[in-house]
Amino acid sequence: MPGINWNDSINLASKLTPARLWNGIKVLSSFYLSRMLDKPVQWGFPVSVSFEPTTSCNLRCPECPSGLRAFTRPTGMLQKDFFRETIDDIHKELLYLIFYFQGEPYLNTNFLEMVKYASDKGIYTATSTNAHYLTDDAARKTVESGLDRLIISIDGTTQDVYQSYRVGGNLEKVIAGAKNIVKWKKELNSKTPFVFFQFLVVKPNEHQIEDIKRLAKEVGVDEVRFKTAQVYDYENDPNQLIPTNAKFSRYKKNAAGEYVAKNKLANRCWKLWHANVITWDGLVVPCCFDKDAMHRLGNLKNESFKNIWQNSNYRQFRAELMQSRKNIDICANCSEGVSVWKD
Repeated sequence: MPGINWNDSINLASKLTPARLWNGIKVLSSFYLSRMLDKPVQWGFPVSVSFEPTTSCNLRCPECPSGLRAFTRPTGMLQKDFFRETIDDIHKELLYLIFYFQGEPYLNTNFLEMVKYASDKGIYTATSTNAHYLTDDAARKTVESGLDRLIISIDGTTQDVYQSYRVGGNLEKVIAGAKNIVKWKKELNSKTPFVFFQFLVVKPNEHQIEDIKRLAKEVGVDEVRFKTAQVYDYENDPNQLIPTNAKFSRYKKNAAGEYVAKNKLANRCWKLWHANVITWDGLVVPCCFDKDAMHRLGNLKNESFKNIWQNSNYRQFRAELMQSRKNIDICANCSEGVSVWKD
């Protein structure tokens, strides 16, 4: 599991206010009380929220609905005024804001302006990018925006391996973008963003695990983290993505030689108590596994976030999860607890 980066941890702790701390205590208490009572109790508001800047993407990754252009929901861009209204509603309780769900955030031309708006509210901000748009100017503006964490997806150390998953991608652009960020952090004497390479371990690239560690040191990013891949049809693995190294797989073979998910799917989920996801057009969904927004718990264009968080749809979803999590489609392939390692 990932270790602790002290600079990043201290930065995150600095965002705590009495209101956010009290909110976190209420959320955590209600989660454990729910487990004791075996029924959902929800106090407080989310500690963390994911906001989707866009569903558009320049790549065509084989296990990504955005890359496959396979959404049933519309493609679009998050509007900054709509974003600001929501942040104004929840910023006093909100500690951590993730600018990512599906798509490439930097395709939204207002993205860094929204980052700065949240940063000015004292919220810890993070995003994940394929780094193709981290030009020198974009890198400077990223550091100036106050972004706290930048995840750079880089799934290979040679072009042929990289593009086997990041279809349509250019490794040289990714490395150049990462170097631009490192350069501007030094130029502006900034400790943020905390930058790490995220290496999605799949069968075609698992032989490059040591290589990506060396590349990270050469580029100057803060660290490397390895992530397991979600494979939709994991029983058959049609794209041959499941790695041979079991440490980096969400799946294992049973006695019959069939792949099954490692997660035991206990009837609880911390995410449903402390976090959620908002799509670019205002749909509130349970978590990042609901990529096509099939479990719509509310719409911010119709009611406030705080009303949605406590509405009957949310209460029912939490109750169903506590009764039989394995029967909820987005939970059946969940990586909770088996997804990321630091090195």
